Amino acid sequence: MKHEIIEKNIGLMALLMVIAVSIGGLTQIVPLFFQDVTNEPVEGLKPYTALQLEGRDIYIKEGCVGCHSQMIRPFRAETERYGHYSVAGESVWDHPFLWGSKRTGPDLARVGGRYSDEWHRAHLYNPRNVVPESKMPAYPWLVENTLDGRDTAKKMEVMRGFGIPYTDEDIAGARDAVKGKTEMDALVAYLQVLGTSIKNKR
Repeated sequence: MKHEIIEKNIGLMALLMVIAVSIGGLTQIVPLFFQDVTNEPVEGLKPYTALQLEGRDIYIKEGCVGCHSQMIRPFRAETERYGHYSVAGESVWDHPFLWGSKRTGPDLARVGGRYSDEWHRAHLYNPRNVVPESKMPAYPWLVENTLDGRDTAKKMEVMRGFGIPYTDEDIAGARDAVKGKTEMDALVAYLQVLGTSIKNKR
């Protein structure tokens, strides 16, 4: 087939482009489904506690993923600033993944244990009290909003359906574990677990 025929026939060109992109995409994506390293949790990974799971939902609800990534790329500048690069097994139980695609704020993949609970509370309540040049909005209502735990057990059952190893005891005690806690407590608990399954190498 002559190249001129393809260039003059836009429909044929579009079809051939779709075929080429499909073949290229499939050769890169399909093998990932058969590699255990992308489907197995890293050693030491634990399911989120009931409070951490609620905190993750608050992280999503408040739009934190819009400004913060949770994916450290394997580049020297990133590993020196944030710690060990992210690996697939760290987020294998995250549904949905919260890798993010924009960094208005810093990456949070290794923030767990880096700051105290009180630092996080002060920062979330009013970021400029802690970091004067911060562009992050304040979230004072997180201190006032309390959790009732009504749906926590259901969330854990759904997650168990995705293969996360929650036990019947975890699910049965979920409501009591979060009832009366504030959204601030939950979000801080979630932030404090991020990246703790892999040693923070700098």
